[in-house]
Amino acid sequence: MQKLEAVELNTRIHYKETGAVWKLSTLFLEHIPFATKEVLFLCIGTDRSTGDALGPLIGSQLSENRLFPFQVVGTLEDPLHALNLEQTVEIISSRYPDAFIVAIDACLGKSDSVGQLLLQNGPLHPGKAVGKDLPSVGDLSVKGVVNIGGFMEHSVLQSTRLHLSYEMGRTVSRALQLAHGRSKSKQVHNRDNYTHNGNRRDEIRYADLRQAD
Repeated sequence: MQKLEAVELNTRIHYKETGAVWKLSTLFLEHIPFATKEVLFLCIGTDRSTGDALGPLIGSQLSENRLFPFQVVGTLEDPLHALNLEQTVEIISSRYPDAFIVAIDACLGKSDSVGQLLLQNGPLHPGKAVGKDLPSVGDLSVKGVVNIGGFMEHSVLQSTRLHLSYEMGRTVSRALQLAHGRSKSKQVHNRDNYTHNGNRRDEIRYADLRQAD
């Protein structure tokens, strides 16, 4: 796993902020090597918890867009969660050792942080809020603060409004799709250099991953 650039990224944008989709897309465009490397999206979470469904919601929204050619692991139908994350990461590391990984997950925070989308260089630490010991993953991490942390985290995640997870997820997925579209427009006059992974979403089959459930 390699980073696109040494510039440190550590910023947050509220999903309701004016121009949030465009601002996020600009950050994604600057920090995700859409045109030059293999890019994989790991959308972590489970559909069994409304708060923790942020990742799978984003994964489903991205994978349902046939114009978004990148591999997406973790959807509402086939979630990437605590029971299969470690083995999935091992498979991806073995098959795509040089891939750039974008890891997406929900998190808990302070009351005034709910609704914030946090973007950082480097890996995220899934399950940390609920005391789970899971492998860190990602060259770029995207975290959405879906509720207040500090007490009864499992219950808090399960009682989070689905509407919030859905709207935050829609903002992220739209921003990623826009960033990809903007990256393509930058390459229109230099197509010989437009050599990213094309339409290879089917190379990581969920049949290979289900064994870890």
